Amino acid sequence: MTAVKSPLDTLPLSLRERVERAWQTYYEHARAADIQPVRHPELLRVLRRVWAYSDFVADNCARHPRVLADLLQSGDLFVDYAAGEYVNKLRAALAQVSDEAELSIALRQVRRREMLRIAWRDLAGWADVRETLADASAFAAACIDAALDTLHGWQCAEWGMPRDAEGVPQTLVVLGMGKLGAHELNFSSDVDLIFVYTGDGETRARRRLSNEEYFIRLAQRLIRALDERTPEGFVFRVDARLRPFGESGPLALSFAALEDYYQTHGREWERYAFIKARVVAGDRVAGARLMRSLHPFIYRRYLDFGAFEALRAMKELIARELQRKGMENNIKLGWGGIREVEFIGQVFQLIRGGRDARLQRPELLPVLDALRDAQYLPEYAARELREGYLFLRRVENRLQEVADEQTHTLPTDELGQLRLALSMGYGDWETFERALNKHRARVHGHFEQVFAAPQAESAASPDLDGLWQGALIGAHACEVLNAQGFTDAAEALRWLDQLRAGHSYRALSERGRARLDKLMPLLIAALGRTDRPNAALARLVPLIETIARRTAYLALLIENPMALSQLVKLCAASPWVSAMLARHPLLLDELLDARTLYAVLDKAGLEQELRRVLAPVAEDDLEQHMETLRHFKHVQVLRVAAADIGGALPLMKVSDHLTWLAEVIVQEVLNLAWRHLTAKHGHPSCRIEGKTREPGFAVIGYGKFGGIELGYGSDLDLVFLHSSSGEQQRTTGPRGLDNSVFFARLGQRIIHILNTLTPSGVLYEVDTRLRPSGASGLLVSSLESYADYQRHHAWTWEHQALVRARVVAGAGADAADLAAGFTRLRGEILARPRDAHALRTEVRDMRAKMRTALGGCGAERFDLKQDRGGIADIEFMVQYGVLLWAHAHPELLVYPDNIRLLETLSAAGLLPAQDAQRLSDAYRAYRGAVHRAALQEEPACADVGEFREYRQGVMDIWRKLMGE
Repeated sequence: MTAVKSPLDTLPLSLRERVERAWQTYYEHARAADIQPVRHPELLRVLRRVWAYSDFVADNCARHPRVLADLLQSGDLFVDYAAGEYVNKLRAALAQVSDEAELSIALRQVRRREMLRIAWRDLAGWADVRETLADASAFAAACIDAALDTLHGWQCAEWGMPRDAEGVPQTLVVLGMGKLGAHELNFSSDVDLIFVYTGDGETRARRRLSNEEYFIRLAQRLIRALDERTPEGFVFRVDARLRPFGESGPLALSFAALEDYYQTHGREWERYAFIKARVVAGDRVAGARLMRSLHPFIYRRYLDFGAFEALRAMKELIARELQRKGMENNIKLGWGGIREVEFIGQVFQLIRGGRDARLQRPELLPVLDALRDAQYLPEYAARELREGYLFLRRVENRLQEVADEQTHTLPTDELGQLRLALSMGYGDWETFERALNKHRARVHGHFEQVFAAPQAESAASPDLDGLWQGALIGAHACEVLNAQGFTDAAEALRWLDQLRAGHSYRALSERGRARLDKLMPLLIAALGRTDRPNAALARLVPLIETIARRTAYLALLIENPMALSQLVKLCAASPWVSAMLARHPLLLDELLDARTLYAVLDKAGLEQELRRVLAPVAEDDLEQHMETLRHFKHVQVLRVAAADIGGALPLMKVSDHLTWLAEVIVQEVLNLAWRHLTAKHGHPSCRIEGKTREPGFAVIGYGKFGGIELGYGSDLDLVFLHSSSGEQQRTTGPRGLDNSVFFARLGQRIIHILNTLTPSGVLYEVDTRLRPSGASGLLVSSLESYADYQRHHAWTWEHQALVRARVVAGAGADAADLAAGFTRLRGEILARPRDAHALRTEVRDMRAKMRTALGGCGAERFDLKQDRGGIADIEFMVQYGVLLWAHAHPELLVYPDNIRLLETLSAAGLLPAQDAQRLSDAYRAYRGAVHRAALQEEPACADVGEFREYRQGVMDIWRKLMGE
């Protein structure tokens, strides 16, 4: 071998001597076993390098040359294993074992071969670090599963199959935790396992065991098979201390006991641990069921910023331990180490994982990508964390591959340092150390930024702590509040006293009370910076009382000064917003980032976002669909309100966005209802003139929805139509229905999804009374019957309503033709020639009835909608104009909204330009006031004199146009 030239000839003599000694031993053992030693020059070069870096590889090749020969002859050393390869190898290796002694030997022999292969491929540069981690994880899981299967078979033969009271066989599930669970096992890691069995009962053999005894014995035998050191070595060190109650708890628990423990006693660090949990052995189907049951414990539905608190505490404990032990050179636990990258990923998983399915996975690298894509982390931060993590994991493996030892400490001896540097691709220790410290500094910088405690805004005013705690009273307390900007300090004190003395505060846990005590001084300081601190405090106290029940919301506001600032700003501006947040605290998440809070989406953006939030929801989970749709609506309406309050959206755009939101939701609700019914009954079908087709279904929006003028809290005026006609009108499924029944059920289901009260409220209130014959008519009509009604039976006011009607959603193959048919019919009806005098009389009479029935602000106030000179007068004049002139001016049939119809009437010379402008200006002003009233939770009323000019102008035009 000495004749072979190699770059390692430049290595220190002691390292070359190690390789030479190993080679001599290998050569002698190989010849003795009649094995041809390695001779290929290229392979020899790699061999020298790998053996120089790893005593573990060199020693095992030297003492067991048959292992290396097998790896070379099989080609396994040169290829990346396919999925399931380790399972196949373990199955073959254990096929003939007959007792635990043989099982122990077989497992350890397989381990020697496969870990040698993994280390060689890593050190030779034939596998990247991700493959190395995945291989180690897959091999460990295969060992555990194969050993468990073998031992379970033997134990069943001895004690009988464990069964429940009904005689159903019960099985063991092995959960892999930590790096094993995350497919990220390092080279010489122990494996963290939790043993869980499906249910209580007993075996049915002559000597019976309870299921608990049976599975504890099985777990003990499995641990011994893997962990015990024998002359052949060990397989994996096993740590079972992550189980409930740790070492003092039973080694194996039933599903029910495990679920009860986490519901009753589960702690923050256990949530942290379970992020990386997965089933690695045993009953996979039952294991999947178990993991689904634990999902709410791991990933909470609400944002849990309390995780910052818990992980900071863990970080501080680790830091103190490191200082005590002098472990600054530990690349796992030390500064800028592997654990800091994992903490960053897992804190976001704990906080946001319940709401963002992209974070619900055990592997760290995909989580970092998801944090980047969701903009929870800047792109450069995610990139640097990823690069640092991969670098550190390579270092970790190279350290452990030296002697198959579980170490994370950088070497201090010259030879060890040089060996590590060379194995990492660096020519000397100093160059490697600079690269290592660069990665560690970046990781630590990002870690400190993520986990830095927020600056207390009340630090400049320590009196605020005393004020909240009740230590300041009387004049001194009032002085502090006055200094903060409160105009009525006595009233503010009453609100604070009410909160502190109330049930919500008294019922808090010690941790919850500490969080509220930390939040309130920050809140008081933030309130003082608003224009109306007293009003804002009065609105926020009920909200604080509500969210205090879930102290994670308090943590969110403490941890995020921006969220606290936005909360105070919005609540100061609108009691409607504060009430909405109190009803739906999940919306507090939206306050975290002003960029998204004030960035309202257009219709295409809404469709894309809705697809994203619905992607994780199972198609058959109607309840979760309904909850997700409601939360989506709340989020988008909050964003519109925030942009409205902040002046970022003009009036007409507010209505546009609220209308687009309703369109997107109604279409999704229709899709959901359509999928459900067609899955159950098949698709509707009919034959017309010998041709079979699928009739369509259309949702027609009337009123503000049809007129693209929705406001906050508007209900939806809907009419449902279908295009079924001809023969054989029936659905295609084995449980077929007449099409009329199918479409009626479809309409009923749409209404159910929209206006059923769930924990998140009602999606939209729905009014279907504008359908033919009103409340006494069919819920869903065919286009033919609807056309007949409009042509022969509809009242003038129903034709007025048709002015603001349009198709807002559709389903079925014929939906586009149905929509076009409705549009043609609408044009036909609106464009009928009409007698001007008779039309004017009917419109005027209907308006008079409305004033009598709906006006409600009193003599001293102006009802913006129903009083003379208000919104309804403008709408009626527009509708009158369309019905009177559309037969000669088809351009009046294009738009359903009042502003553009007024512009069209003016452009056609049908309404004086000055009058059209006056009506448009008044209409915008009134609707702006209605929006503001909604945000203030006030009726749509104004002082009599506030809109005097607009009102007088509208009444003047009414008299001219309507003859009154």
